[in-house]
Amino acid sequence: MALFYLGIKPPMWLETLDVPMFLSRRRLEKRRTLPRAATRWALDSGGFTELGQYGEWRLPTADYITQAERYAAEIGLLDWVAPQDWMCEPSMITGTGLDVPEHQRRTVRNFQELRQALGPLVIPVLQGWEPDDYLRCVDLYQHAGIDLTQEPTVGLGSVCRRNADSEITRIIDSLQPLRLHAFGVKGTSYINNHHIITSADSMAWSRQAFFAPRLPECTHAAKQCWDCSRYALRWRKRLLDRTNQPRLFAPPPAAAPLNLDTTT
Repeated sequence: MALFYLGIKPPMWLETLDVPMFLSRRRLEKRRTLPRAATRWALDSGGFTELGQYGEWRLPTADYITQAERYAAEIGLLDWVAPQDWMCEPSMITGTGLDVPEHQRRTVRNFQELRQALGPLVIPVLQGWEPDDYLRCVDLYQHAGIDLTQEPTVGLGSVCRRNADSEITRIIDSLQPLRLHAFGVKGTSYINNHHIITSADSMAWSRQAFFAPRLPECTHAAKQCWDCSRYALRWRKRLLDRTNQPRLFAPPPAAAPLNLDTTT
């Protein structure tokens, strides 16, 4: 079963929860004091906010490096950090005024800069929108001298806003045998693909809680549990309990697995 990182908002949950967690650096960057992690976690770069609100990365790469190094040293137990990648959802492409190939080039270039400074702490991320886009992104890494088959984790971006689980599965199948981390996948996508990905993260519990009644035993002031660790942990347990089920749909025939043998 793939490792599942619970997406969280309050940084202090890193100290109090005992499950793998996924946290945006935007939740940490203005804090003078940092929590001390009780368990493993991974750092999101906050790209959706950067590109979605501003149409560009305003945070200099050097500043991101400084932040990542600080979090690794002071918080501890940091598995990896995402690069300052460029998502390829149509809304992002419209917002930046660029095209998918340029977003991919900028993603690979940023990874190269971060890898020089952070080493294996930063993971490569594949970006695209159509299935063939991701294969072209693999080619960009190969041309840059980066063998993705040797990476313990390769991020799969621009999948969390998709509505078609079968399309996500087809993309994942086409990228085998890479050890993929699926960013922000919905629960059903995780269930359907947990056996062929390395890891995934999701904050879908918070949106679900926003529209659900507050748990009877909760005493917090909010009328919903959208920021409640009790609700988040129960949602996580229900999700992982369902991974024993078979795929919930019959996916379309997958493309031939990607030939990533760089020796030929």
